Amino acid sequence: MLSKVRYGILMGALSASLLAQAQDYLPILQYHHVSATTPRSTSLTEAEFTEHMNYLESAGFEVVGLRTALDKLRLGEALPDKAVAITFDDSYRDIYSGAFPILSERDYPFTVFINSEPVEELRGNALTWEQMKEMEQAGGVFANHTINHPYMLRKEEGESDEAWLSRMENEVDYVENLLTAELGHSPKMLAYPYGESNITLRNMLKEREIVGFGQQSGVVSADSDFQNLPRFPASGAYAKLSTLKTKLNSKPMPLISEKTGGDFATDKPVSINLTFKQGEYRLKDLACYISGQGKATLEWVSDTEVIATASKAFNTGRGRINCTMPDNSGRQYYWYSNVWIRTSAEQGYISEKS
Repeated sequence: MLSKVRYGILMGALSASLLAQAQDYLPILQYHHVSATTPRSTSLTEAEFTEHMNYLESAGFEVVGLRTALDKLRLGEALPDKAVAITFDDSYRDIYSGAFPILSERDYPFTVFINSEPVEELRGNALTWEQMKEMEQAGGVFANHTINHPYMLRKEEGESDEAWLSRMENEVDYVENLLTAELGHSPKMLAYPYGESNITLRNMLKEREIVGFGQQSGVVSADSDFQNLPRFPASGAYAKLSTLKTKLNSKPMPLISEKTGGDFATDKPVSINLTFKQGEYRLKDLACYISGQGKATLEWVSDTEVIATASKAFNTGRGRINCTMPDNSGRQYYWYSNVWIRTSAEQGYISEKS
């Protein structure tokens, strides 16, 4: 028999080993259509989706329930090694016909953010409540994607800021109540349509204790903004497995702070100010890329603070900066992304102050 001392040593070593295998961050995959006949920009085929799921399985990833994993991160509890979560945006029926059989074969949990209008109108390309209930029995979770998928930051003609906010509150509250009425519960998570939000919307979700998700790429940690969490898009141009592998093996950028200048871009080039945590990082290998422009200019303010600046102003629409940095092993990358919106006068976006 083992002595108490030797037993304690062995158990301590085992605990240390398990802790080393644990993960304090979570990459989240974002899909839309799983079909060969839907718009390619938001789709991947069943064969491509199967390839993704086969890779997760063969590479030893553990697919986890999204809300449970997020709650653990916020509490400082470890996730399994190589934990990853799977999400879908919109209430497309091909999630049921194309993705669900592939997921259920592997017992993978997943989350679908539904916009309710197509469901309630019984559109032929939309999920039904019966299909959702069936998917729930196999690990599916259904969350909020608003009623009719609006650009949430755009005001209607003649609409006041107060009326806009009331309309957005209804977009959120109606679906929360509907999920509870039809499925018996809500996970209190919302994906912003088009990934667009501002501080007013994020505060509105925070007051309701709803976790919010954008469409900027990156990895979630306890330090993340839980009203604007990142996800990695995995459809269309991002469906290629070789690039997805890099994202799946990414870590959150080790930041103390980030300063972006707000949610809206102007006629001036955007810039971000990143301050890194103390530690041994390969800061000299940091690279930031501007959508449609190539590399950003990096200005090091100190050993741990950098300003990344675009070469020119963004065009109208959404623009982003993606920053990556290899870890000390060279086998994984730290990842950070931020999105700005460049508006035109006729689009009627809410002001930056709202």
